[in-house]
Amino acid sequence: MTSFLPGFLLSLSLILAIGAQNAFVLRQGLRRSHVFWVCFACALSDAVLIIAGVAGFGALAERVPLFKIVVRYGGAAFLIWYGWLNARAAWSGGARMDIDGQSNQSLRGALLTVAALTWLNPHVYLDTVVLIGSISAQYPDRLLFGIGATLASFVFFFGLGYGARLLAPLFSNPRSWQVLDALVALTMWAIALKLILF
Repeated sequence: MTSFLPGFLLSLSLILAIGAQNAFVLRQGLRRSHVFWVCFACALSDAVLIIAGVAGFGALAERVPLFKIVVRYGGAAFLIWYGWLNARAAWSGGARMDIDGQSNQSLRGALLTVAALTWLNPHVYLDTVVLIGSISAQYPDRLLFGIGATLASFVFFFGLGYGARLLAPLFSNPRSWQVLDALVALTMWAIALKLILF
């Protein structure tokens, strides 16, 4: 437990930050659309990155400056584009979504969105590969630390995806979707601005 629990708690605290990936999982959960596969894809992607970090891949970002630059500006460009889509939906009111049924997005489309939100997000690399990877070196059992961090990701994403249904009554109102879209857009742009300026 001296390695497992710190890994679990560190990973959970990093994932709790509001971001594009979490907002998308929340929306899918509210729509009850491909929830299992979206949650599984997010958690599996985190697991791959955490394992890479714990295995020592975190040093790559420090040794190859070009890697950090590509991830930083590529991620910022994607976040600006994703924020624009949400801002446009908030402004126009978007298509009314039936949260009691499935959305019209295909499973392939949902998984491609998850892949982009995960693998083009610089914060994911910084949190999982660099931060978790470097901190794991301080613990006696890096494997257990990594397992704890990975389990936290699975617990969070499945909790968010399936727990979103508790919010279904609130999001039966189309205005709530507009507010959510606006908040997601502002969050994405704020993260992109931070990446570009700092």
